[in-house]
Amino acid sequence: MDRPKPGAGPDLVVAIFVLLLGMLCLWQAMVIPVTPLYAQVGPKFMPYVVGGLVVAVGIGLVLSALRGGWSHGIEEVEHLPPTNWRALGLLGAGLIANLVLIGSLGFVFAATAQFVLVAAAFGSRHPLRDLGIGIAVSLGAFLAFDKLLGVNIGAGILEGVL
Repeated sequence: MDRPKPGAGPDLVVAIFVLLLGMLCLWQAMVIPVTPLYAQVGPKFMPYVVGGLVVAVGIGLVLSALRGGWSHGIEEVEHLPPTNWRALGLLGAGLIANLVLIGSLGFVFAATAQFVLVAAAFGSRHPLRDLGIGIAVSLGAFLAFDKLLGVNIGAGILEGVL
């Protein structure tokens, strides 16, 4: 195995983290309980696909890090824009809103709130339009999971309506 080139250490750390994350995903996919109700594709399929893809990306990153890394040109850029703390705050607020709201209000409201906040983080200045799109997308996703796949992702206060 090649030794990492000087300066590739941080890249190798990130690559190993990604590889371990994929392996964690595969391990957790193995422990998902499966009932005999699933004829072919069960609840383990997509976690295995995602875990396998993350492992593949991790292997690619490790190989790239061992060849010298990918971030060596980043330090050479002198005119980086300042950090957009407003956008980062809105992204964090979207994640927190989803975590806080999904248990009490349900998936549709939590995902809609997250959609509106993330759209604002990416520069949208049309919150009512984003609200409408968020409701349509999250309601469509909820109905697809609930009615087509039979997976309960939490209707919350819409339990009797949907």
